[in-house]
Amino acid sequence: MMQLETLAQIVGLADTLPVADEPTRAAAARRQDSLTKPPGSLGRLEEIALFMAAWQGNDRPRIAKAQALVFAGNHGICAQGVNPFPQEVTAQMVANFEAGGAAINQFCRVNGADLSVIALDLERPTADFTAGPAMTDAETLDALNRGAAAVDPQADILTLGEMGIGNSTISAALCAALFGGEVADWVGRGTGSDDDGVRRKIDAIARGLARHPGLAPLETLSTLGGREQAAICGAVLAARAARIPVILDGFICTAAVAPLFAADRRLLDHCLVGHVSVEPGHRKLLSAMGRTAILDFDMRLGEGTGAVLALGVVRSALACHNGMATFADAGISGA
Repeated sequence: MMQLETLAQIVGLADTLPVADEPTRAAAARRQDSLTKPPGSLGRLEEIALFMAAWQGNDRPRIAKAQALVFAGNHGICAQGVNPFPQEVTAQMVANFEAGGAAINQFCRVNGADLSVIALDLERPTADFTAGPAMTDAETLDALNRGAAAVDPQADILTLGEMGIGNSTISAALCAALFGGEVADWVGRGTGSDDDGVRRKIDAIARGLARHPGLAPLETLSTLGGREQAAICGAVLAARAARIPVILDGFICTAAVAPLFAADRRLLDHCLVGHVSVEPGHRKLLSAMGRTAILDFDMRLGEGTGAVLALGVVRSALACHNGMATFADAGISGA
C-alpha cells in the first residue's frame, strides 16, 4: 500500500510510478483497425479502449471490478458565508449515501460499481484559509494516506467523487492559485448561492490568495484545500501505483487533483474526466489541463455521479472493442 511520509515525495513520484504500456496500446489499435467498421468511426470510444488497454497492460481490457469512492470533508471557509447550507448537510448526505438514497447510489447500481463513502473528520472542519492555512502538512498527509488506503488494488477501474459543503469555494481557490486569472472567472454558484453569495465567495478567495501568495503546487493543497481534496489526490496516486485507470468527476474533483497536475502533469496520465460541470470554472480548468471530458450533460451534482455515468460509456467502449467481429471473423472481403 502506498504510504507518503512527506509532501515533497510527491514531486518525484512520476519518475518511479508505472507508465502506459505502449506496445499493448499498439496491439489494441491493430485490433480496432480490424473490426467490422470504418477505421475511427467510433470516435472517442476507440480512444478510450486504447487508453484502457495501455493502462491495464491487456490488449483486450475488461472491467470485472469497478470501484467508486466518495470522500467527504468540511471546511473552515464556510465561516465566511460562502454557502447557503449549513455544514451539517455534509454528514446528512453521507448518511444518505450509506442508506442508498442518493443519485450516486443509483448510478453505481446501474453501471456496476462498488461504492464506498469515506467521511474525513466531519466534526473537525479545516481552518478558514482567510485567517491561516487550511491544514497542516501532517493533516494533509493523513488525508492523502487515507485516500490511498481506500483504493482496492484489485479494481480494474476507479471512479472518484466528493461531498463537502463549501468545497466549490475551495476548488475555485485552488484553480486561481495554480492557474491565475481573475478569481471571478473560477467561481460559480455551487449548491445554489445567490449573487450576494457568489460575491462573498470571490471576496473570501481573493483575501485568501492575498494572505498566501506564491504557493508551490502542493502547498496549495495544504493551504487552500480540504481533506476530501487531499484524499482524492492520495487515491489517484495509489491507483497509479497499481496501474488502475481513474475516472474523475466534475469541477471539484478535477480541481482537487490540479495540484498534482501543476507539480508534474504526468501524475494524471492514467486519469479520464467523466463530465464537464456547469460550474464555469470547469471548462476553464479543463482547457488549462488540456483535457476533454467524456460527457457534457449540464450536471453539477458532484458525488462522483458524472464519473460513474461515464463508466457506462467506458464499459460500452470495451464491449465494442472486445465483442465486435473482425473482418476476417465475419468473412467480409475487401476491407
